[in-house]
Amino acid sequence: MEAFGSGGLAGSGSCGKETAPYGTATGTGESGSEPGSSSPWVRGRSLDFAPRSQDYRTADRGAVSPGPCLEAVGVAGLDGAEAGPAGQRAEPGEDCLLEESELAGAKKNAARLRAWIFFQDESGFTQQPSVRTTWGPRGKTPVLRARGNPWSKTSVAAALGFRWDGRRTRLLARTKPGSFNTASLILFLQQLKRFVRGQKVILVWDRLPAHRSTEMGFFLWAQRSWLQIAWLPAYAPDLNPTEGVWNNIKGREMANLCPDQMPEAVSAFRRGLRRVSHTARLPHSFLAHAGLSF
Repeated sequence: MEAFGSGGLAGSGSCGKETAPYGTATGTGESGSEPGSSSPWVRGRSLDFAPRSQDYRTADRGAVSPGPCLEAVGVAGLDGAEAGPAGQRAEPGEDCLLEESELAGAKKNAARLRAWIFFQDESGFTQQPSVRTTWGPRGKTPVLRARGNPWSKTSVAAALGFRWDGRRTRLLARTKPGSFNTASLILFLQQLKRFVRGQKVILVWDRLPAHRSTEMGFFLWAQRSWLQIAWLPAYAPDLNPTEGVWNNIKGREMANLCPDQMPEAVSAFRRGLRRVSHTARLPHSFLAHAGLSF
């Protein structure tokens, strides 16, 4: 564990001429088929003309009605189809996040309680290099040769904290082999409690299954005297300033690193954590990149 600190339907109305049922006459004096004809009857003419016949182009052909063939909306209790407003993905810097979301409530509660706001997140790395742009002799492309076990993984959990007035920042991080689960995250929160030394905390994190498990729910309920939870919007990792910590370290200490052993990679990552925690402007730059501010 590393701890760091810093300062329609068809209608019944008129829609053209009416037709009589097949095989019935339409009235006295109207034309029909010749005696013995088996053609079906339609007012004024018969169907099934001879092949290539032009009789269907007769001048008394009924005109097509210019009116609509659907009942007006509202008749028979129908509602017109309407497209609702399209949903939008949460983006950094949107005013609604600061005025209506849980993040706005967390900020107000922090000022009222004089509490710290911690943004928590998990990440990980392997012995495979984080490929970044680099320099090399002209005409010779640099080649990275990964060594060690490509399946070995180290996970990192970190909480980037801001005091209620934004004048101080702190960083708590813990590394472990494999992945974090509910049990290891509960241990992380217990270490966070010791880290803040009894001060109240509002923890902002995503909806990872381990964050919403039954066991975690019971634990959070027991910690309600000092810990409150605020949820990030779904599918919005860019709103978490701790993402900036990962990106910064993987672009510096971990860039193009090909360690022989996992401890070498862990050591490099911890050096990056110390550098971030001792650079006063970086935590606030991560916060601004997420569209948040104090």
